[in-house]
Amino acid sequence: MKVSAEDVKHIAQLSRLTVPEAEMEKFTEQFNQILNYADILEKIDTTGIEPTPYVLPVSNVLREDVVKGSVSHEDALRNAPAVHEDGFKVPRVIE
Repeated sequence: MKVSAEDVKHIAQLSRLTVPEAEMEKFTEQFNQILNYADILEKIDTTGIEPTPYVLPVSNVLREDVVKGSVSHEDALRNAPAVHEDGFKVPRVIE
């Protein structure tokens, strides 16, 4: 499939882009190179190859969840600058 300058103008219009006339030939050539590469990829035999979104094996890098002790409610509130009804009191941010 060969892309013409008219095709590039149409694609640019659909994309809401302005392509200067001076660069129209360059864009046409680049579109054709992309389509030629896609044609090459279409010819590759992929029989027996399972589709995958990743080129490398994917593994979970997170550790297992382990329940551990934490700061008690009273200890946390002890360091608070202000306490209101057993919780942290913060400055009002909505007027």
